[in-house]
Amino acid sequence: MEMTEHYANIEPSRAEVDALEGPVLLEFGTAWCGHCRAAQPLIGKALTDRSGIRHLKIEDGPGRPLGRSFRVKLWPTLILLDRGQELGRVVRPQDVQAIQHALGATGQD
Repeated sequence: MEMTEHYANIEPSRAEVDALEGPVLLEFGTAWCGHCRAAQPLIGKALTDRSGIRHLKIEDGPGRPLGRSFRVKLWPTLILLDRGQELGRVVRPQDVQAIQHALGATGQD
């Protein structure tokens, strides 16, 4: 599975995210965040052998309701959802294993 490269400036609503079919990996952060930039190769590697996971990068910050609805406080925060149900979460991953643990068996063939 390919990861999304750029953070979306316009975020979907919580209702739109909850209605998405199949597994979705939400990544909250910003392009200028050092922790977010450092996590990109880890996220890419964790998603390499996974299929069927939709990766959405959402630009987060003050006044952004989607991040607040998921109680995001630090970047990057990765949240795995399936039909609005949280299946896994990792905040500021330091290694690929942390992301793989949050993804569990989702998307593995």
